Amino acid sequence: MMLRLPRTQNRRSAAIAMAATALVGALALTSCGGASSAADGGKGGKGSGKLDVVASFYPMEHLAEQIGGDHVHVTDLTAAGVEPHDLELTAKQVGTVQKADVVLYLKGLQPTVDQAVAQAGTKYKVDATAASPLVDHHLDEGEVETGQDAQAHDGHSHGQGDPHIWLDPTRYAAVAKSVGSELAKADPSHAADYQKNTDELVGKLGTLDKEFQAGLKDAKTKTFVTSHAAFGYLADRYGLEQIAINGVDPESEPTPARLAEIQKAAKQNGVTTIFFETLVSPKLAETVAKDLNLKTAVLDPLEGIKDPGKADYFSVMRQNLANLKAALGAPAS
Repeated sequence: MMLRLPRTQNRRSAAIAMAATALVGALALTSCGGASSAADGGKGGKGSGKLDVVASFYPMEHLAEQIGGDHVHVTDLTAAGVEPHDLELTAKQVGTVQKADVVLYLKGLQPTVDQAVAQAGTKYKVDATAASPLVDHHLDEGEVETGQDAQAHDGHSHGQGDPHIWLDPTRYAAVAKSVGSELAKADPSHAADYQKNTDELVGKLGTLDKEFQAGLKDAKTKTFVTSHAAFGYLADRYGLEQIAINGVDPESEPTPARLAEIQKAAKQNGVTTIFFETLVSPKLAETVAKDLNLKTAVLDPLEGIKDPGKADYFSVMRQNLANLKAALGAPAS
């Protein structure tokens, strides 16, 4: 029978409670005046005349910056290097959402953001899940949990499906198109620029998709092991299977039975590497790799960028591809 570790809802409940408190304070602070909108001739972006765009976390921030260009001022609610599930909005951040011209978020990923957006009633907003609906997979009895099947992460339930849609470039492109369309609605005078930037970004994502297809098609094994289930869409897109050590909480310890399942699957599929991610401690992956006599490497879920000045979505995704190719025995380019 498939093992599922117990979920802890305390953090989520606390986050929602804090968001409610912050909302009350922010509403009191902002009730005396409406949001400044570049579309209405106001000065968004802190008086710069730019469209004021709020993004909930890095993948949405990246789209805003790439598509908005010089016409937008982007605020990311999740600081660089912070795991987005840990976000608890301050009253100031809720006020920022209240005053935004455009809000970009992924519903269900960050409950405090969902609540702030609902209370703000922002006219122009993009929910990434509307552009690329989430997939919810179910395990068969006795299967090892794979990335496609995971429905929770870091103690937060994602009953509507896996939220990591940006790890499939084609799904991310669909979200990009929605962002471009919404920016054009909010700021019609620059609609042509938003369309041009969207087309360029979608083209880059198409190239990345082809690189992944070509790079992984002749891999010796199609199975990889990762510390938690974040790569289901990537696996689905490129014909891979992801085995997650722990789909519920990437920092908790797997049971001996769980390790035995993973070891069996690793041997059967020629797995050489246990992947860990950048924003969570590698201790779990290192421990499992040592127990199974395997190597470790990074597979970045791109929920955030530790050093935005040195990396971006495309550079990290290409590094992910290189690491996957090495682990799966794919031919060098």
